[in-house]
Amino acid sequence: MSARIAIVVFPGSNCEYDALDAVNALGATAQFVWHSETSLDGFDGAVLPGGFAHGDYLRPGAIARFSPVMSAVQSFAQAGNPVLGICNGFQVLTEAGLLPGALQKNRGLTFISRSCTVSVTSTRSVLTRSAKLAQELSIPINHFSGSYTCDDATYEQLVARDQIVLRYRENPNGSRDDIAAVCNEVGNVVGLMPHPERAVSALLGSEDGRVLLDGFIAASQLVS
Repeated sequence: MSARIAIVVFPGSNCEYDALDAVNALGATAQFVWHSETSLDGFDGAVLPGGFAHGDYLRPGAIARFSPVMSAVQSFAQAGNPVLGICNGFQVLTEAGLLPGALQKNRGLTFISRSCTVSVTSTRSVLTRSAKLAQELSIPINHFSGSYTCDDATYEQLVARDQIVLRYRENPNGSRDDIAAVCNEVGNVVGLMPHPERAVSALLGSEDGRVLLDGFIAASQLVS
């Protein structure tokens, strides 16, 4: 039986169909869940897609973290289920305290939309479990507030606990230590700025996102 993946949709999300199509294409069953829902019962994994949740007012993710569905996402994550935040979804997860650190405006205050190369720096997360350490992947980015930042104590913990999941080969946005993705201490909650759902077919320019989403779906199947 295929894993059931919730695609959490906020007012202002605009990458939900990309995520839905990619998850379905890779053999799982994806379904939209509106931000006013209060339960993720029946799902095996959850994806918070990219976009501009609640218009990114105040700052990206600051309002979305108070949506009713986020209580369900918190409980879902605490139960050990896989949760993935892509771009704006990453911002929401940091604002909600499900991931450490924060995303600030890009170096140079410019919006970036292009392909970039990332290196897998940990394989213990639900996103990278099927990848190889040091594997390089070509995946697009599309953001204005994608520069990862954290204080020194948090950074030391990230390194010590192997929570840095992906690093940029050439830092596009000023992220600390080239960080493109991090996970929580357990490894079941991951946030990344690149868009793997836009790199699952050669027709899109790259298939390198498949290994990441395949790993996430496989991890979801383990809890189904």
